[in-house]
Amino acid sequence: MTEVSRVVEVPPEAVFAVLADGWLYSGWVVGSSHIRDVDADWPAAGSRIHHSVGPWPLHIQDVTVVKAVEPGTFLSLEARGWPLGAAEVGLTLTPHGEGRTRIRMTERIVHGPGKVLPEPVQALIAKPRNAEALARLADLATGKYANRKSAQP
Repeated sequence: MTEVSRVVEVPPEAVFAVLADGWLYSGWVVGSSHIRDVDADWPAAGSRIHHSVGPWPLHIQDVTVVKAVEPGTFLSLEARGWPLGAAEVGLTLTPHGEGRTRIRMTERIVHGPGKVLPEPVQALIAKPRNAEALARLADLATGKYANRKSAQP
């Protein structure tokens, strides 16, 4: 299993607010290029984001499914991108001091051709991509939180 983490300067609920908005998925998930639809009950277990993966016009249309959720602290996804395969992705949010959050992202290939790659090779591919995903998630959460705070009287 591949793991990356990052500390962000916003509380866990601010990070989870981004995760809970399925329309923001392509803004932080590296490789996701377009959101076609988001189930109304996202991020409930079993709900889906219908997305495209890869550059146009070569993109693949597929879905990401919520496997488990603990609002505010944890989200487990099965991210698909056939014919490339599917990965189980976990995002754990833990408070890290006053108003800060440690985001821990894990990924494990569960279906498809990538599953036959040795874990060190999978990590070479996944770690940089997931580190970038956390940087994007941090920026979205920080910006969204700052805008929310400035809008309060």
